Amino acid sequence: MFSHVMIGSNDMEKSKAFYDATLAVLGYSEGMIDEKGRCFYLTQDGVLGITQPINGESASHGNGMTIGFKASSPEQAKAWHEAGIANGGTPCEEPPGVRANSRMSLYLAYLLDPSGNKICAMYVMPAES
Repeated sequence: MFSHVMIGSNDMEKSKAFYDATLAVLGYSEGMIDEKGRCFYLTQDGVLGITQPINGESASHGNGMTIGFKASSPEQAKAWHEAGIANGGTPCEEPPGVRANSRMSLYLAYLLDPSGNKICAMYVMPAES
């Protein structure tokens, strides 16, 4: 559905280190810095970009916004969360674990990145037979 997500950062070095570590757990390559100092993670499914705001103002996170990353298992989502904490992320929401409703069960792990953006690793649990 989405072609790309671009998030702001006030410290590109810290943000790149954080996303390099967390996205590596999900199987993605290290981000590439372009000639404008932006960092891009290019995949067949879309692009994640990190940039200092082009208007010269400080970056700020969106209240109520979450960026979700697909995980291939609960263990991978937990490892993503641990890599994030080890690289400057802050736990938020409930601890990583299964959240269920009448339609489905999800394994969710939430973090705030070094710039305060809320991100999540999500695994859709198989339906019970």
